[in-house]
Amino acid sequence: MTPDNAHITRLLRDWAHGDEHARDELIPIVYRTLHRLAEHYLLNEHQAHTLQPTALVHEAYIRLVGDSPQQWNSRGHFYGVAAHLMRQVLVDHARRRSSQKRGGGAITLELDAAGDVAAPAPSCEILALNDALDELAQVDQRKCEVIELRYFGGCTEDETARVLSLSPATVRRDMRSAEAWLSTRLDTAG
Repeated sequence: MTPDNAHITRLLRDWAHGDEHARDELIPIVYRTLHRLAEHYLLNEHQAHTLQPTALVHEAYIRLVGDSPQQWNSRGHFYGVAAHLMRQVLVDHARRRSSQKRGGGAITLELDAAGDVAAPAPSCEILALNDALDELAQVDQRKCEVIELRYFGGCTEDETARVLSLSPATVRRDMRSAEAWLSTRLDTAG
């Protein structure tokens, strides 16, 4: 049986007030959902992507809970922050890979062995998308949140509407508008 939203929200609030039993009950529930979201996102990435869903979830979860629990307004607030953190983990991963391609951590390789080394897949798309999303957030934070929840969080239109306290029609309009804005921005950046 899947716990309802109110139950998860209650556990988040109880944990924020120091209830360790609430944390212990909550962790397996949110872990499954975060893993599903990570799988959803990584399905859209390149086949050669080196980050696995479990690693993405673990890194995002570590950043999410930090040293002490935060005040969560709702289950939606928690998953919205989680989606944003997954985006940041992916961006950090892409930056590390990009840095390595530019010689960070380079090893000496004989010229005749160089043909045996495969070049890593490009990470530029996620970095360009991140830059464009940062710009969109400056123009319209809500549209950026809609994109994060739908794209990085794997939320449906209805889930996104609940998280942001919007109507599904508003989420649809914001999504179309944000996608058009991002498309234009990414076309001019590329």
